[in-house]
Amino acid sequence: MKKFLLGTVGLIALGMAPASAADLAPRPYTKAPPMVAPVYDWSGFYIGANGGWANQHSCFNAVTPAGTFLGNEGCHNADGGVVGGQIGYRWQASQWVFGLEAQGDWADLRGSNESLLFPGFTNRSRMDAFGLFTGQVGYAWNNVLFYVKGGAAVTDNRSDIIFDVANTVVGTSSNNTQWGGTVGAGLEYGFAPGWSVAVEYDHIFMNNHTTTFFVPATSTVFATDRISGDVDMVTARVNYHFNWGGPVIAKY
Repeated sequence: MKKFLLGTVGLIALGMAPASAADLAPRPYTKAPPMVAPVYDWSGFYIGANGGWANQHSCFNAVTPAGTFLGNEGCHNADGGVVGGQIGYRWQASQWVFGLEAQGDWADLRGSNESLLFPGFTNRSRMDAFGLFTGQVGYAWNNVLFYVKGGAAVTDNRSDIIFDVANTVVGTSSNNTQWGGTVGAGLEYGFAPGWSVAVEYDHIFMNNHTTTFFVPATSTVFATDRISGDVDMVTARVNYHFNWGGPVIAKY
C-alpha cells in the first residue's frame, strides 16, 4: 500500500510539471543600449605649425621724393615657400566657433623685372617674413570645422635696383616693414585626440608704400618708388589642442 501511494504521487507530480512550466512568466526583454555619438568641442588653446606656397605680385612706380608720379616701371611675381607656426584660442557656442590667432612665418618670395621706364635697370623684391593677427568665425560639424578669418598683417619686404651691365646693386630700400590687412578661409579636421589638420588660403593686402632707395653703404638717394605687393598664400597646418581630447559629450 505504501509503495502504491508513493507511485501515485510521483505520477501526479510528473503530470503537473509541464503545466507549472507553462505557467511561468516569460523572461523580460531588455532593449540594447542606444549608440553613443561623440561630439567634439573646439574650445581652448592650440598651437601648431604650417607650411606652403605664396605669391606676391609687386608693381613699381617711379615717383619724386615729394610723391609726384613719374611713370610705371612694371610688375613681377615673387613666389616661393613659407613655413612657420601659429597659436590661438577658440570658444564654441552650439555649432558656432569663434577665435583669435597669431601666426608668424619665414618666407622666401623672390622676383624681379626689367624697368619699363629706365631700361638697363632691374627692380628686384623679396619677402623674408610676415605675421598675421586675426579673428576667426567658424561653423563645426562635429570634428570638421570651416572658418573664415580676417585682421592685420605685417611683412618684411626688401627691394633693390640693379644695374644690368655690371649686375650690381645701385639702390637698396630703406623702409622694409609694411603693415596691411588680411582675409582668409580654412577647413580643419580633428583626426585624433588633441590633434587636427587644416588647409588654409590667405590674401594679404599691402597698401601702396613709398620707398626711398639709397646707394649701398651711403646716405645718397638713388631713386624713389611707390610699390604695391599683395600676397596670395595656401598652407597646410597641423594643430595641437591642449584641452581638446576628442569626443567629450555623449549624445543619444
